[in-house]
Amino acid sequence: QVQLVESGGGLVQPGGSLRLSCAASGITFAPYPMAWYRQNPGKQRELVAAISSGGSTNYADSVKGRFTISRDNAKKTVYLQMNSLKPEDTAVYYCKLQRGGLEYWGQGTQVTVSS
Repeated sequence: QVQLVESGGGLVQPGGSLRLSCAASGITFAPYPMAWYRQNPGKQRELVAAISSGGSTNYADSVKGRFTISRDNAKKTVYLQMNSLKPEDTAVYYCKLQRGGLEYWGQGTQVTVSS
């Protein structure tokens, strides 16, 4: 059974940093693209960053230059380093693994940016 578990969320002041982790189990991790999404109540889930199996990355315009996605295939983990955080980055952050036409999601981790 595929399982994704996020961690690393919390409360941080504007301008601060957080590092999110998403650990996968029950699947061979390396061949599949991974992504981070975020969602606020009443809003659609939006793509934040994605990384291919080969390490190519892409980012939402709103986070370019501030967030960095990376992966460690040996640890079956994808990371999201978030710097220069803004109040508008507040959301529940989810990781996703794409295996062909199937999507696997974690349970989410809350990130709150507030003074």
